[in-house]
Amino acid sequence: MNFLLRLLTWWNGQTLGTQIFTARRGVKVGEDDQGNVFYQTKDGKRRWVIYNGESEASRISPDWHGWLHFTWDQPPTKSALKHKPWEKPHEENLTGSALAYAPAGSLRRVHPMERRDYEAWSPEQEA
Repeated sequence: MNFLLRLLTWWNGQTLGTQIFTARRGVKVGEDDQGNVFYQTKDGKRRWVIYNGESEASRISPDWHGWLHFTWDQPPTKSALKHKPWEKPHEENLTGSALAYAPAGSLRRVHPMERRDYEAWSPEQEA
C-alpha cells in the first residue's frame, strides 16, 4: 500500500519519480528540526525538499525557505541566520485546524449553547 501511495500521490512525501531523481542526482544538504530533508543537484542549479509526512510548505522554516528559493547561497547548516531577540520560533500555518487562532468573541471560541446574547428563531415560538 505504501508503494502505491508513493507511486500515485505527491502529498504523502516523495513520489517514486522524485525518489529516483534524488538517488541519481541529489546531494543531501541538510535536515531541519521537523525531519524534512533538503537536497540540491551536484551543480547547485536545483534545490528541493523531501517532506517528512504531509507536503505542507508552511512547515519549512524561513531559514530553509530562503535557501530553497536562492535568496542566499549557504544553507542554514553551514551559516545560520542571525535572529533578533524579538523573533518568535517558526510555527506552521494552523489555519483550518483546531489550534487555529480565534479572536475574542469568535463563534469558534464560545460554544453556541453558552451564548446568552443571541436567541435562535424557532417557528414554534410564533404567536
